[in-house]
Amino acid sequence: MRPLDELLAEGVKGRRVLVRADLNVPFADADGGRVIADDGRIRAALPTVTALRDAGAVVVLCSHLGRPPGAPDPALTLAPVAARLGELLGADVTCAGDTVGPSARSAVAGAAPGAVVLLENLRFNPGETSRDDGQRGAFADALAGLADAYVDDAFGAVHRRHASVFDVAARLPHFAGGLVLAELDVLRRLTESAAHPYAVVLGGSKVSDKLAVIRALLPRVDRLLVGGGMCFTFLRAQGHEIGRSLVEDDMVATCRDLLDQAEGKIVLPADIVAATAFAADADHAVVPADAIPADRLGLDIGPASVAAFTAALQGARTVFWNGPMGVFEMPAFAAGTRGVAEAVADLGGAFTVVGGGDSAAAVRALGIADARFGHISTGGGASLEYLEGKSLPGVAALHGKAHA
Repeated sequence: MRPLDELLAEGVKGRRVLVRADLNVPFADADGGRVIADDGRIRAALPTVTALRDAGAVVVLCSHLGRPPGAPDPALTLAPVAARLGELLGADVTCAGDTVGPSARSAVAGAAPGAVVLLENLRFNPGETSRDDGQRGAFADALAGLADAYVDDAFGAVHRRHASVFDVAARLPHFAGGLVLAELDVLRRLTESAAHPYAVVLGGSKVSDKLAVIRALLPRVDRLLVGGGMCFTFLRAQGHEIGRSLVEDDMVATCRDLLDQAEGKIVLPADIVAATAFAADADHAVVPADAIPADRLGLDIGPASVAAFTAALQGARTVFWNGPMGVFEMPAFAAGTRGVAEAVADLGGAFTVVGGGDSAAAVRALGIADARFGHISTGGGASLEYLEGKSLPGVAALHGKAHA
């Protein structure tokens, strides 16, 4: 895998460089319309874009946004992302009106050295995500035709076998951006050389989404703390009343087996914030985790759980956290996630990793400084698949194994 530095050393002045970034940022409704709620992924793309601009390349940036069904959707245009990127760069960013059509070709052809052109949402073209090799390859051909070299700096997408991630690398000289390299270094550290005690904190809604990573990590870690919606399936497996809380009935037996095999490593919540409805203004109360009222559902872990999780984290030298402890988007149910985030952030001397996705969004939404953690990943799904031991198509392509 060749790093971006090798491309820069070759010289890129006047050359067109296609950069696959992950600009899939969250939006929120505001009085003036939809606004970017968290520009963390745009900021993460800046080092690679800036390095290429400074070296005189024509930067042809591409990304997806959301899940449009292979056709244009005005609600998912990348135009607001281009505007924010331009603000951060202090330079104009041209947003093409299509992915590889006349607007894109014209914008790239007219770009001067140091300019940045952002192609429209890649998923507006059905070839980006197609499972048909021919259709996906045709779109990759068109993307490759816009550039002289390719840089993948979209770690959050490397687990996808998509045209811009997997197929383009076989059609152009290809390089790994600094973000991808940094993420892989962190994941290798977590899997190959983690310092002990090693603690993992997992949240989110479903055990099934994280079963493979639980099985992969259990033999390697000293403690596994489970919160979020997934904890209720574990509590049910222990025979506890969980009321109307989220549960995966078909995973109860699996959770019981994991608890039996874990040799005391798995730490579950001691108390729960249980509400009468899934709503920000719902009546709620803290109840024991083994006695959730039948008419309530758990939406956060309680203060005793935060204290227990904090105690379990003390002395850890490596921590990986993926998934919020509750519905942090609602202030009434954000305290558990905040408490655990603060506990991880306060571990001086430990290597602490926030595993992207909702965890990274929670850190920023709760106003906890990025610098208080060792690393905040830009790719939740990609990180989990790496930790599961899966091959990541985008990484394989950068190694020259796109057709292996």
